[in-house]
Amino acid sequence: MEDKEIVDLYWQRDEKAISETAEKYGSYCYSIAHNILADNEDAEESVNDTYLNAWNSMPPHRPAVLSTFIGKITRYISLKKWRDKRAQKRGGGNIDLVYEELSDCVISKSTIDEELENKELSKLIDSFLDTLPSCEQSVFVCRYWYFDSISDIAKQFGFSESKVKSMLHRTRKKLKTKLSQEGVLNEY
Repeated sequence: MEDKEIVDLYWQRDEKAISETAEKYGSYCYSIAHNILADNEDAEESVNDTYLNAWNSMPPHRPAVLSTFIGKITRYISLKKWRDKRAQKRGGGNIDLVYEELSDCVISKSTIDEELENKELSKLIDSFLDTLPSCEQSVFVCRYWYFDSISDIAKQFGFSESKVKSMLHRTRKKLKTKLSQEGVLNEY
């Protein structure tokens, strides 16, 4: 079923919208949630919460790109669940490592989520990503948006893990330079 038809089902309050979303985007959402949470049960719960959140968001919101809309909801729910678990001293997933990698480029490690959500910083990062070759851009997004592991990225792109690590290191270095030029860099 096409995305427009699925969105129309949400607007008609037809419960088939959820099953169609699950069929089309279930594994995509699960992958995002599992990369963040590293726990099957929590990932499945986040995906189910995604469907509920989508149900409650449409209407009034009519997403232009359903996959992006669903992906953002899954990411938000999973990150919230991860933060809640971490507050209870039960962390997991790749998030600590990913945040550590980005810590040189963002104001402080404890406020990375808030800063990444900041529209101005998002615009800077988006414009930075637009300057990268598409392969570097994709690797960066896989790691820092979807929280994919280095080994998963290497497999996906047919690279060695060391090449992925090098590519990410160089890209973070470029990002650090860009953010420094814009005055948005952690200067500790």
